Amino acid sequence: MKYVLLMFSNKQDWDEMPNTWSEQDVKTMVQYMHELDDGLRASGELVEERGLSGPDQMKTLQAQDDDEPIVTDGPFSETKEVLAGYWVVDVASEARVLEIARQISVTPGPGGRPLNQPVEIHPEGQAPA
Repeated sequence: MKYVLLMFSNKQDWDEMPNTWSEQDVKTMVQYMHELDDGLRASGELVEERGLSGPDQMKTLQAQDDDEPIVTDGPFSETKEVLAGYWVVDVASEARVLEIARQISVTPGPGGRPLNQPVEIHPEGQAPA
C-alpha cells in the first residue's frame, strides 16, 4: 500500500537553524536522510522523496470568488509549523510505514539529539466510484 509521509518543522526552529546548528550538525542530518532514502530505495519501498525549501521561499495562494487570487509570500501568518519534506512509500504493512515514520521523526538535530518531529502518515486515497 502507498503512503505519503509528511515531516514538519517548527517555523521558529527553521528560521533559527542557521544560528543554532553547526556545520557538522547539518552534515549529520543530511547524511542520515541520504542513508534513510538509500535504504528505502534498496528495499524497493521508496516511490519519491523531497526536501522542501524554507518558509521564506514559499508562497501561499487563496482563490477569491469574484477577484484575482490572493498570493502572499511565506505561510499563513498564524502558521507555527511548516512542511519540511515528504516521502511517498509503497510498503507491505501499516507496521512498516510506522517504522519508517519513526526513523524520519528521530532525524538527528544539534549535537546528534533526535529531533522527534511529527510525521503525518497519509494512506493513498481511492477516487470515488
